[in-house]
Amino acid sequence: MPETKIRPPADIDAIIRTVKVEIGKSVIGYEEQIQDFLICLLTSGHLLIEGVPGVAKTTLAKAFAAVCGLSYNRVQFTQDLLPADLTGHYFYNQKMLEFEVRKGPLFADLVLADEINRATPKTQSALLEAMQEGQVTIEGQTFALPNPFMVIATLNPIETEGVYPLPEAQIDRFMIKSSMDYLDEAQEIAILKLKSSQEQSPSSVMQKDDIVKMTGEVMGIHTDSSILKYIGEITRATREVEELDLGLSPRGGIHILLTAKARAYLEGRPYVIPDDVKAMAHKVIDHRLILSPEAELGDLTKAKITDSILSSVPVPKGEFKSSQEAKE
Repeated sequence: MPETKIRPPADIDAIIRTVKVEIGKSVIGYEEQIQDFLICLLTSGHLLIEGVPGVAKTTLAKAFAAVCGLSYNRVQFTQDLLPADLTGHYFYNQKMLEFEVRKGPLFADLVLADEINRATPKTQSALLEAMQEGQVTIEGQTFALPNPFMVIATLNPIETEGVYPLPEAQIDRFMIKSSMDYLDEAQEIAILKLKSSQEQSPSSVMQKDDIVKMTGEVMGIHTDSSILKYIGEITRATREVEELDLGLSPRGGIHILLTAKARAYLEGRPYVIPDDVKAMAHKVIDHRLILSPEAELGDLTKAKITDSILSSVPVPKGEFKSSQEAKE
C-alpha cells in the first residue's frame, strides 16, 4: 500500500494562517482553541468547550464552520428538549398520503450543542450513536450523517442548578476538552474596536474535499513503535492510580494517538514526537478521569494526576522518522 503523500509544511502553515485570519474577523484571540477545532476536524473527533457566558464560544464555532465551508446547525439544549428534536422523526404527509422523514439538526457537518448539560441524560444519549457511528436511527431506520461530521458541545462551569452531569459514555466520545477563559486587556480592547465598526463576515477558505484530503494526510503521519508504546504506558498508568475510580479507556488512548498525529501535521512534521503526545495529554485525558470521593475531598485534581503520570512514564528517545523519511 503506497504511503500517503503529505503536502509541504509551507502549504499547511499557509492554510492555518488563512483560517485564523478569517476567524479573526469575528473572534479575537483563542488561537489555541482554533487549533483544537482543527485537530478534531482532521481526526473525525468531537470537541467539548468549557467557558463562562460571553466569551464567544458560540461565535467561534459558527465562524469556524463558515471558514471551513461546513454546513452548520446550532441546538440550544434545554430541559424539555427531546431526542427526536435532535435526530428527527416521521410525519404523515396528508398531501402525498404517506409517511416522510423530517431530519433533525444533527444532519449537518458541524453541530453546536449549546449548554449540553441543560438537557436530560435521555436527550444527551441521542448523540451517542451519531458521535460514534456517524449515523442516527429514526424509528428503526438508519440514516448516514454527512462526512465530515463534528459535534461541538459547550458547558457553563458556573451553573449548578437546572443542569445534568454528562454520562461517562458521552464524555468519553469527546476527543478534546478545551477551556475558554477571559482574554487579556489588550485583546478585550481589540474586541471593543472590532464591535465598534461594521463587522466583516468570515469567508470560506476550505472545502469539504480539502478537509477529507487533509484527514487522509493526517492518518498518513508516521508513528514510531516507541511512541505507540509510550501512549500505551500512559493509558495503562491512569488505571493504576489509587485516587481514581476510572482511568483512561482504550478509546482515550486512540484519541491521544490521533491528536498527536494531527498536531504533528499542523506543525509541518510527517512524524510524531513525544512532545506531540505531551502537548495533547491534558486535553484528551483530564475530562475522562473520575476522582475517588477521598481525592475530591483533598486538593488533588485531574490535572495534577495527569502531570504525575507524564513525569513517571519514561519518555522514548531516539529517531522517530520512518525509514523513507530518514533517506530523504
